[in-house]
Amino acid sequence: MPSVRDIRRRIRSVDNTAKVTNAMSLIAASKMRRAQNSVLEGRPYSVKIQEIIAHLAAQPNDDYDGGQPLLAVRTVEKATVLMISPDRGLCGGLHSNLNRRVGQFILQQQVPVQAIAVGRKGRDFMARTQQDLKATFTDLGETPLLIDTHAISHMIIDSYCEGETDEVYLAYTRFVSTMLQEPVIEKLLPIASAELTSAESVGYIYEPSNLAVLQDLLPRFIEMQVYHVILESIASEQSARMVAMRAATDNASELSGDLTLVMNKLRQESITNELLDLIGGQVAREG
Repeated sequence: MPSVRDIRRRIRSVDNTAKVTNAMSLIAASKMRRAQNSVLEGRPYSVKIQEIIAHLAAQPNDDYDGGQPLLAVRTVEKATVLMISPDRGLCGGLHSNLNRRVGQFILQQQVPVQAIAVGRKGRDFMARTQQDLKATFTDLGETPLLIDTHAISHMIIDSYCEGETDEVYLAYTRFVSTMLQEPVIEKLLPIASAELTSAESVGYIYEPSNLAVLQDLLPRFIEMQVYHVILESIASEQSARMVAMRAATDNASELSGDLTLVMNKLRQESITNELLDLIGGQVAREG
């Protein structure tokens, strides 16, 4: 049975932990708001450019001679997955859920899968499971700019254009709400063309031509999609960390209350025993 001093020391330790987790929760909350704003502001652009690319890819291009390798659809012999994960932990089951989703995806593939890891947690998972890890990018920060992700997107572009991979997938945690983050895997390349009706196929006139606009937009599209999923991952990470740290603070406060109750019971028992000893001694003297 622990002594009152031991329990008091443990209560002090739990209270200090609660102060740390509460501070981390407040910091994550402030970062979460900025990250959420970035995601919500960039999401319409990401969706619109994806629609335009799909629409352009579906347009008839009689003068297309196959000069744009990003439009090439090949027999799949090799695939690449770009995994976006946090650099740090303390965000609940965020990275473990993503790791599980990516692991299942790789096992289901019938062709060799090469990985590009963004974030230390994804890198550690790929190394631990002995996957074919081509490159690792870490320390992008919590407010990266588009230019900070160019090295990642251009590695994907070069790899696909040079025939090193036949498919590229994005694995990240999509921000749904503060309480919900969803691990998803989406195909980035090859680009899926939209299904257009005869009226839609002539609905727009692009200058100088459909193909010229498409070829100019394709690299921008890859850059934007990679950048956007990194923002989605950051918003999910900060939301999950805030929720996890708030839960840890509540658990620490509850544990501190339980320990205080136990300590008070021990003190009461100790005082009662001392009183009984005194009364017993007094009775012995009077007897």
